[in-house]
Amino acid sequence: MFDDLSRYLSSTSNQELVLTQLLQHIYLSLLPLVIGLALAIPLGWLAHRYRAASGVVFGVSNAVYTVPSLALFVVIPVVLGTQILDSLNVVVALTIYTTALLVRPVCDALDAVPFHVVAAATAMGYRPVRRFVTVELPLSVPVLSAGVRVASVSNISLVSVGALIGTGGLGVLFTSGFQISYTAPIIVGIVLTLVLALVVDLILVGLRRALTPWLRAGGTT
Repeated sequence: MFDDLSRYLSSTSNQELVLTQLLQHIYLSLLPLVIGLALAIPLGWLAHRYRAASGVVFGVSNAVYTVPSLALFVVIPVVLGTQILDSLNVVVALTIYTTALLVRPVCDALDAVPFHVVAAATAMGYRPVRRFVTVELPLSVPVLSAGVRVASVSNISLVSVGALIGTGGLGVLFTSGFQISYTAPIIVGIVLTLVLALVVDLILVGLRRALTPWLRAGGTT
């Protein structure tokens, strides 16, 4: 097995293929994460602010997330009028999944913000929008970051499914390896997917620490 891996990775063309698909995988998984988070924040706030709307928001998000990913990858081109191999289809599909996955964590994170802090900000004259951006959202980061980490791993995993319909990413190494019964590209694809998920998770942990300096200060006192 190690000899096969060595021969596979010693090829310049294979090295270029692996690097290209890795970069494509990063793009296809992280862009939907950013867009999905941006969409989930107002939806989660809506569910947090208006409890009557929370049932509808959560019900729709749960229903959307149960749709099989491969089916959504096939339906999106019909809806958007794009080509079946267009990477935009994967970006849109994963953005939908990410938004559906993060709506509840956003609501839970806002619920976790202490009421007396919100009341104090209101008493100091903070308008709702300013209070949300400068007080509630920053204080919700510790809880929200857990949901974002789950969504990042989910996206990195789901991008591989897109290779079944011909889009890029590390899943291409899986499909090509299965087609020619060659395990080397399959192993490389699996290892790189795991490493990518780990690296992104560590980056998100670092961002959480950077955005919540009061937690570090509280931990040392």
